[in-house]
Amino acid sequence: MLFDLRGRGRRRTVQGIYITLAVLMGGGLVLFGIGGSVSGGLLDAIGVTDRGDQQSSGSDALTGLERQAVRRVRANPDDAAGWALLTRTRFQLAGQGENYDQRTSTFTSKGRGRLAGAAQAWERYLTLDPRHPDVDVARLMVQAYGPAGLNRPSQGVQTAEIVADAQPSPQTYFQLALYAYAAGQTRKGDLAGRRAVALTPPAQRAAVRAQVANAKRQHGFGAPRGAGATPPPASG
Repeated sequence: MLFDLRGRGRRRTVQGIYITLAVLMGGGLVLFGIGGSVSGGLLDAIGVTDRGDQQSSGSDALTGLERQAVRRVRANPDDAAGWALLTRTRFQLAGQGENYDQRTSTFTSKGRGRLAGAAQAWERYLTLDPRHPDVDVARLMVQAYGPAGLNRPSQGVQTAEIVADAQPSPQTYFQLALYAYAAGQTRKGDLAGRRAVALTPPAQRAAVRAQVANAKRQHGFGAPRGAGATPPPASG
């Protein structure tokens, strides 16, 4: 697997990539000119709270919503909105209680089981509404397909592309580049990386370009091709 955790160096690489993804999806990158006014972070997005009573109550409510969504899609398997609701609810349940380890910011085996259910619902949803998918749900599934969750970079590419197409920004295209390189889709990664640079304010473009090049090298590829790509450091 591309995110095989065996080997000290590979573990550090995966940790670094996931931290980058968490920053992108939770609060934005400062170097991309995104300020600190964006509220909420990765744990907020998945419904994680450190208040036990509220968490228990939230989990019960989500379980009820999941049951309603399951009944809805069983009654009408072509109900795209029902599948989107089921995807969202299962993802949120994956962030509850013992499904999510707040110390390591990773999903537990039980949480990954919940995410697998969310992925099944999402993939069914995409067959029903492929042209206008729910971007908010897609953003959740980008997290689900990450190395701290289901570890499915190829599906992460597909979902990150939905988000980037609907909400073009330095963050969304950089996120797409990360998944593309992880999945071995270097051409798509290069294109997404160049788009991330182009959407970045001029003063920060060199830093973003360097991050794109570093992300590509971390997966064993050379620097991105195209005008302005950062050259590899000169040998001593």
